[in-house]
Amino acid sequence: MTHQEAALHAYIGLLRTANQLAQMAKADVRCYDLNITEFSVLELLYHRGTQATQAIKEKILIASSSTTYVIDQLEKKGHVKRQQSQQDQRVSLVSLTESGHALIEDIFPTHAQQIDRRFENVSSEELATLKTILRKIIQ
Repeated sequence: MTHQEAALHAYIGLLRTANQLAQMAKADVRCYDLNITEFSVLELLYHRGTQATQAIKEKILIASSSTTYVIDQLEKKGHVKRQQSQQDQRVSLVSLTESGHALIEDIFPTHAQQIDRRFENVSSEELATLKTILRKIIQ
């Protein structure tokens, strides 16, 4: 098998695996009346604290209009709140509300366990190697 053929096989394997992982994650968060993008925003705010809308867009890799829509939906559900930055009035900051914090604090451990179960046959060393390989591919 040539390097090109091996690369194509690896590419297809990565796509299939990523698709299966994404489907698992979507099904997991759907139980909490969230879509995967809403969950991603809550998870980001939970782990990184208050973020500017632009930073959310960049970190969860969605379009600006979609970011605004997702934040609107989370705000309607009472999970996030917006406020203007004191330093720059053009910047909108998004943070978790008490109910949003309680929700993500409740569901994140179960979500993390679901992901961990998918990787249970992969050693810590293999995970570190996988991370290194994935970084090499995108560089």
